[in-house]
Amino acid sequence: MIKVMLRGESYAARVWRKTRNGVGVEVGLAWIALLVFAAVFAPFLANSMPLLMSKDGIISAPVLHYLSVEDAWVLASFFIALLLYKLKLSIGQRISLFLCGAMIAAILVNLLINPPKLVIYDEFRSPAYTQVDWRIMPPIPYAPTDYLRDLASKGLEAPFESTGHLHLMGTEENGADVLSRMIHASRIALSIGLIASGIALFIGVIVGGLMGYFSGLTDMLGMRLVEIFEDIPTLFLLLTFVAFFGRSLYMMMVIIGITSWSGYARYVRTEFLKLRKQDYVQAAVASGLPLSSILFRHMLPNGIAPLLVALSFGIAGAILSEATLSFLGLGVVDAPSWGQMLDQAVKSSSFNWWMAVFPGGAIFMTVFAYNLIGEAFRDAIDPKLSDDAGTE
Repeated sequence: MIKVMLRGESYAARVWRKTRNGVGVEVGLAWIALLVFAAVFAPFLANSMPLLMSKDGIISAPVLHYLSVEDAWVLASFFIALLLYKLKLSIGQRISLFLCGAMIAAILVNLLINPPKLVIYDEFRSPAYTQVDWRIMPPIPYAPTDYLRDLASKGLEAPFESTGHLHLMGTEENGADVLSRMIHASRIALSIGLIASGIALFIGVIVGGLMGYFSGLTDMLGMRLVEIFEDIPTLFLLLTFVAFFGRSLYMMMVIIGITSWSGYARYVRTEFLKLRKQDYVQAAVASGLPLSSILFRHMLPNGIAPLLVALSFGIAGAILSEATLSFLGLGVVDAPSWGQMLDQAVKSSSFNWWMAVFPGGAIFMTVFAYNLIGEAFRDAIDPKLSDDAGTE
């Protein structure tokens, strides 16, 4: 029996329903959701300071007092995105409102949040924070940069080997808890994937849209530009910039973004070459609409599906590039990274299996999850695989 397409179901809703029709993609979405949860609520999941405590009848929240500008902005952006998801708005309106809200949130947190510049984690294990009426600690009671000097940490220790304090995934070379660093490192993995791919998508849509709409000389010059950027080795360019300008997460995002837009440009060009002769496009031109409206309001929504497939693979590639650079010891210094932790698996005379299994497994699962989502989405938009076009 051929399935019947649900009445009133939009094209986007139908594609999303078909995309989720499989165990593999559900696993991928669940893993990404877990990473998002860990990244947003990292300070409340893994920290050395109490979430809430009462001393002499006075209730305080030390974790909020030490909340950084980045922590506050991530939380604000998450709840803005959650609110917009619940509202009945178009995708374009949601994206525009989210960007505006995120910018306003960034300004406000920079003005209002002023945490102490120096944090001494040993103090949170002193009587001032332990001999209290009551306190609620995070599930993982160690901050990612708490090296446990007061607990005489021995550096690299396997899970459950530490005496006097429990580490479910062991400790790294400086004595910090691996699980805490894994949770906080999810921020780097997600941010570099989304922001770098967002930069590449933005450039690719503009260049590809102009190439596909105008064709001719514009298309020829645009394709030469695409070929030039396709020949740039991203990893070697990253290594060069790190050598000259030092390590910076934002620099990595920008370089990965401006060197990986060519694929998106090809997709948009192909779609726009097919769409520019459609009746509704010709009608928009005859009506005297501005070029930006024709390209991005009328043509782009009808050719965006292949872009989203490419975007999922692009995010996975950006995460892998950052992990590779961190594994080589050229990643960010002041923040935990999965690739950086993976490098510690073979740094000593013995093989530290927990430093290979947990960070390596996280990198594998994240890249695998994005690939599963991309393949499922590609199958959902492929008309040759469509099973919703007919009737009973």
